[in-house]
Amino acid sequence: MNERILQQCEELMRKGSTSFHKAFDALPSPRREAVHVIYAFCRMIDDSVDEPEQSPYGIHELISHFKNLEQADGHFIWPALRWLFRTFPQLQPEPFYLQMEGQMRDLSFTQYETMEQLESYCYLVAGTVGEMLLPVLRDDQNEAAQSAGISLGIGMQLVNIIRDVGEDLRRGRRYVPLEVMERNGYSQQELECGEVNERFIAVLHELRREALSWFEKGLESVHTYPWESGMAIELAASFYAAILDAVEADGYDVFRKRSYVSEEAKLQLFRRTVVRYTGIKTVVV
Repeated sequence: MNERILQQCEELMRKGSTSFHKAFDALPSPRREAVHVIYAFCRMIDDSVDEPEQSPYGIHELISHFKNLEQADGHFIWPALRWLFRTFPQLQPEPFYLQMEGQMRDLSFTQYETMEQLESYCYLVAGTVGEMLLPVLRDDQNEAAQSAGISLGIGMQLVNIIRDVGEDLRRGRRYVPLEVMERNGYSQQELECGEVNERFIAVLHELRREALSWFEKGLESVHTYPWESGMAIELAASFYAAILDAVEADGYDVFRKRSYVSEEAKLQLFRRTVVRYTGIKTVVV
């Protein structure tokens, strides 16, 4: 395998998510490089739908190339994926197809009515990532761990939905379920006007509780992973959960702001988690 190809996947991950890159950076090789490849391909799938004009492929092209992976060329992702499946033969292609199916849903299904509909979508676009990572982060195929990985992915996607309400509205999408809005007395008109009031904050609080519930399920099996993998999972979860606190600190104005976790806050979370796993109190980052 050309080392430069794997480096390009890492660069895509570092550019797309410094949080994820930092969380998984302590993994031993080849687990670390495999996470880079999985992230890079999922990023490309997402961009093919959300930013098709800037993406090297449309979603249908990605599906076609993935179906014919052994012959696919023209981009570093294809030899990287071939390496991934050769290196981790227990990895199955089904979660990747489901991931692409979920992203395609954004092209036609843009207004969610119920939490059940939303959780189905969250499974497709994010729970499947947990399924992809399981064979990479551990050597056995533990069913409880697989279920937990799916749960963590769903929780992370709910955090994305909370953070990106305004951005999604500008794309003509409303992931916030209508039933949640109605339960809290918040109207579609208020949403479209970007009104942040007590009712809207109650909507976000309900989604936050849902997200944290999925996080709790997602971390139930973390102690059964190799310690480097368990630490990476906890770091990723803590970075994502901290976005919820950033949304609160920004006054819940997810219409006009994209809330970020500060580098200082990430560093504190990083050190706290590393100390718990390694006992090393001085961590050089």
